[in-house]
Amino acid sequence: MGKLSSKKLLTTLFLVQFLCVVASTSSTEEANALLKWKASFTNQTQSRLTSWTLLSPIAANSKPLTTPCSWLGISCNLARSVIKINLTSFGLNGTLYEFSASSFPHLKYVDLAVNSLSGVIPSQIGNLSKLIYLDLSFNQFSGRIPSEIGLLTNLQILHLDENQLNGQIPTSLGNLNNLVRLYLSNNSLSGFIPIEMGNLTNLVELYIDTNRLTGLIPSSFGNFTKLIMLHAFHNQLFGLIPEELGNLMCLAHLSLHTNNLSGSIPASLGGLTNLILLHLYENKLSGPIPKDLGNLKSLTDLRLSVNQLNDSLPSSFGNLINLEILYLCQNQLSGSIPQEIGSLMKLSVLQLDTNQFIGPLPNICQGGSLTNFSASNNNFTGNIPKGLKTCTSLVTVHLEVNQLTGNLTAEFGIYPNLSFIDMSHNKFHGEISSKWGSCPNLTTLRAARNNITGTIPPEIGNAAQLHSLDLSSNNLVGKIPKTLGKLTTLIKVNLSDNQLSGVIPSEIGLLTNLESLDLSSNKLSQAIPKDLGNLVKLHYLNLSNNKFRQEIPAQFEKLFHLSQLDLSHNSLRGEIPSQMSHLESLEQLNLSHNSLTGSIPNSFEEMRGLLYGDVSYNQLKGPIPESKAFQDADMLQGNKGLCGNVQGFPPCTSPVTCKHRNGKVKKLVFSIIFPLLGVLLLALVVYLIFQKRRKNKSAERSSEDDGELFLVPTIDGRILYKEIMDSTKAFDARYCIGKGGYSSVYKAMLPSSSIVAVKKFHPLPNVEITHQKEFLNEIKTLTEIRHRNIVKLYGFCSNRQHSFLVYEYLERGSLATILSKEETAKELNWFKRVNIVRDVAHALSYMHHNCSIPIVHRDISSNNILLDEDYVAHVSDFGTAKLLKKDSSNWTELAGTYGYIAPELAYTMEVTEKCDVYSFGVIAMEVIKGKHPDDIISSLLSHLTSESMLVKDILDQRLPLPPPEVEEQVMTIVKLATACLHADPRSRPSMHMISQMLDKF
Repeated sequence: MGKLSSKKLLTTLFLVQFLCVVASTSSTEEANALLKWKASFTNQTQSRLTSWTLLSPIAANSKPLTTPCSWLGISCNLARSVIKINLTSFGLNGTLYEFSASSFPHLKYVDLAVNSLSGVIPSQIGNLSKLIYLDLSFNQFSGRIPSEIGLLTNLQILHLDENQLNGQIPTSLGNLNNLVRLYLSNNSLSGFIPIEMGNLTNLVELYIDTNRLTGLIPSSFGNFTKLIMLHAFHNQLFGLIPEELGNLMCLAHLSLHTNNLSGSIPASLGGLTNLILLHLYENKLSGPIPKDLGNLKSLTDLRLSVNQLNDSLPSSFGNLINLEILYLCQNQLSGSIPQEIGSLMKLSVLQLDTNQFIGPLPNICQGGSLTNFSASNNNFTGNIPKGLKTCTSLVTVHLEVNQLTGNLTAEFGIYPNLSFIDMSHNKFHGEISSKWGSCPNLTTLRAARNNITGTIPPEIGNAAQLHSLDLSSNNLVGKIPKTLGKLTTLIKVNLSDNQLSGVIPSEIGLLTNLESLDLSSNKLSQAIPKDLGNLVKLHYLNLSNNKFRQEIPAQFEKLFHLSQLDLSHNSLRGEIPSQMSHLESLEQLNLSHNSLTGSIPNSFEEMRGLLYGDVSYNQLKGPIPESKAFQDADMLQGNKGLCGNVQGFPPCTSPVTCKHRNGKVKKLVFSIIFPLLGVLLLALVVYLIFQKRRKNKSAERSSEDDGELFLVPTIDGRILYKEIMDSTKAFDARYCIGKGGYSSVYKAMLPSSSIVAVKKFHPLPNVEITHQKEFLNEIKTLTEIRHRNIVKLYGFCSNRQHSFLVYEYLERGSLATILSKEETAKELNWFKRVNIVRDVAHALSYMHHNCSIPIVHRDISSNNILLDEDYVAHVSDFGTAKLLKKDSSNWTELAGTYGYIAPELAYTMEVTEKCDVYSFGVIAMEVIKGKHPDDIISSLLSHLTSESMLVKDILDQRLPLPPPEVEEQVMTIVKLATACLHADPRSRPSMHMISQMLDKF
């Protein structure tokens, strides 16, 4: 027995020694693998891993180490094998290429989150067969998810979110049936969601949001019976929401918003009684809201906005006793709001905007928790409900564009937390309550377009945080209170279109943060205070249509940021201050309909940014400045003494400044003037003889080359002709940037480094007359008009070989091309789109109303709207333009681009400005929708009699919703565009009216 025991003991000792040797060998291999990986990091990263070394940290006893178990971020098992690597937030900068997965056979846990690791995830990751936890989130990994990741069958946690991964989700992920949490959000993954993912029956959390996934939501998702969180928002998913999602009884969060899902909301979702959050907004869901959703008594956050939901709001919503947030805006919901909504005691946010609701507002806020209430763009009637008057928790209130009535003084209480309120476009009457001055946090107060009377209470000056005040288009009387000067945080003030009188208080000059001030269309009088020159941040100043007298303050020269100044329709006297030329940011200046005298300052020629200068109907005299802003005769008319190089005005003659004091002076004048006149007369005779001979020679040459005509202002035409032929290699196809039915456009880089666009007309057989007519028509039109939003013609050439136009090159090309590509369309944000619509409106308004003979373009389309580097729009291609002569017929053949042509031209060929107005309506909708709106024009026209707008069908789905500061502008454009699309041309607005409306932004 003793011998046997000794033998067993020796065997055991041998095994232990063997295992130690094996463990030591394994540890050494792991240590070397980690050091090799560390060496691939940047120097800065390596310095953060100082403990990763094979030398003992005690200098006196620097024995080599055989295990990394004591290293920072490394954990081992009892056998000293690495089982855990946790380097989260270590600032790692490198890749996984040098990470040898095969060297870590026992590794179970890898957390490399929140670093700067990049490159692709290597396929060898599949060698970590015992891995349970893998977190590579918040890095910069790119490329595809390797299919080998499906070999990690023990994996329970997989976090790959917040990277730059692309390609499809590999079907092999369906093999990971132990997976509990799968995070793939915030990448660039694309393609369909594999149905194999339905095999992950142990999933508790699934995040695939914020990618580019498309296709259907697999019905196999109904297998996720343990799932608590499902986030698939911000993708391009389409089709129906699967009924099978109603099987997910554990689900607490379901977020599918911002996709292209269609059809109805499945009633089966009403069975998810554990649901806390349901986000289905920004899709194309239609039909009624299922009453079954009223069973979701655990629900706190329900958002169904920006869809096509219709019918009435279910009364069963009164059962959602825990509901805190309810978004229903931008649908087609109708009927009255059920009284049961008033019983939602925990409701803090309620948005009902842009529907077709009627009747009274809901009597909410019984629980006193309501903070945000929006009910704008509906047909609500009656007074403000009692509950809202006592809702002291309110922060924002949107009631604009309804038919609400009642006395404004009595309808609102004191709201200590209120920050924003808009009750514009209603039928409120009474006076502005002094209580608004008792709202300490109020930043925005809008009550425009109501029937408000009385005066502006001086107590309004106590609202110390006020940023925006809009009381325009009411019946306010009396003076502007001096207390407004206390509101030093004000950025925008609009008191226009009222009956305010008296002077502008000098205290307004204290509002040094003011950027926009509109006091137009009132009865303000006396002098414009010099203190307005202190408003150095001002961008927009409109004092038009008042009774101001005296002079324009020279102090306006301080308004360096001013881009629009309108002082028209007053009784201003004196001269235009030359100091105004210091306003380098000024783009639009209107001084018309005053009593200004003297000349237009020559210094205005130095104002490079000035685009419009309207000084009509004054008493000005002298030369017209050589500036693009003063080349429109309509903006100069009514001044008998002006002269210059503008059509309709006499040329300026050099004034004789000598005074005839004695005979010597007279003799001097005669001795100079008369010989000079003689020389000029002789020169004229010689010129006429030369011209006659030249015509004869030209007639002789016409049989040889069919004539030649070239015009380029300030440039030698023949030199430019040669430069164009050289730079385009005689119109080689590689320089072609666009092609049409009658012409092609080429990009020409001239030796001067300037770039021009050359529109070369095709020498097509049997269409010579049309071709020549179109060519000459475009020349005639473009040489007679000057506008910043109309393409500039530099010159033209017509000879036997070529007919082409030379005009400015616009870097970004056509609007149609930009909108057709997802990448460039996303760069065209809502601010830029609003500006594009405004630019086109300005161009058409100029053509229709500011030219001596109105010009109708007849082919306004997105292909003929060109954008420059700054996204400023220019109308181009005037080949079909027509001059509307008052005393002649304006009937013509059909012209234009299909889809943009006014419907009346199908049965009558009479051309009017309203043809362009219709085309503008199509363009405006195309800019907002992101594509041609042919699929919704009929729907829009069917809603002309109501103010409801199908906004979710209209907005470009590739962009996020417009921010609050531009949302109103987008809505105005939609309404204007709808009016432009009216079948009856007489019911369409004029481009002048549209341009003025858009200028109010």
